[in-house]
Amino acid sequence: MRRTWFLLLIVFFAGMAIPLAAQEEEEPGSPPIESDWDSFTPDLYARGDKSFIITLGLLIPTVFAGDGMEGSSHNIKLGGTGSLAFNYFLNAHWFVGGELGGMFASTRGKNMLFIVPFGVRAGYQFVVSRFEFPITLMIGAAPQKYLDKGYFGLIIKPGASAFFRFNPDWSFGLNANWWMLPEWPKNRKNVVGNFLEITLSARYHF
Repeated sequence: MRRTWFLLLIVFFAGMAIPLAAQEEEEPGSPPIESDWDSFTPDLYARGDKSFIITLGLLIPTVFAGDGMEGSSHNIKLGGTGSLAFNYFLNAHWFVGGELGGMFASTRGKNMLFIVPFGVRAGYQFVVSRFEFPITLMIGAAPQKYLDKGYFGLIIKPGASAFFRFNPDWSFGLNANWWMLPEWPKNRKNVVGNFLEITLSARYHF
């Protein structure tokens, strides 16, 4: 019985030694095997780098200011939002791009409000190891639809995000953006609506 165990141990250690010997006998000058991530420097961006961003999440109505408004006196409930965006890096930190989004929310009267904002965006990104923190500002137009009423207005959307670079191609993150929607309609009261956007994003880098 002891002899059998002894032979098994010899076979086991011999099997372990074969791969090690094969590695030592690797042809001189052959490149080492490396993963894509090992050859990637996450804090290095250059002019011409691009990213495509898909975003989904919640839109929270906050303060509505204007003629006859009393801060939070609105009838809009919690809504949903999503967007597609494109970034083009000018250097290691600054980028410009565009964004197309949409939101929907119901009112206390069970009617629906729809807004489809689009515009240009610019930002600055901090990088710490595999974590990236972009600060953005989007300015554009925001067509709105409520019942049979429509309005073509302005949107100003500052925000900040935190992303984790999962691999050279993809990063995933959390966003907090503030929507400012001024309305200056003819023959009606002026109002500025404010929403807080909390969303999740996936970015594809290329």
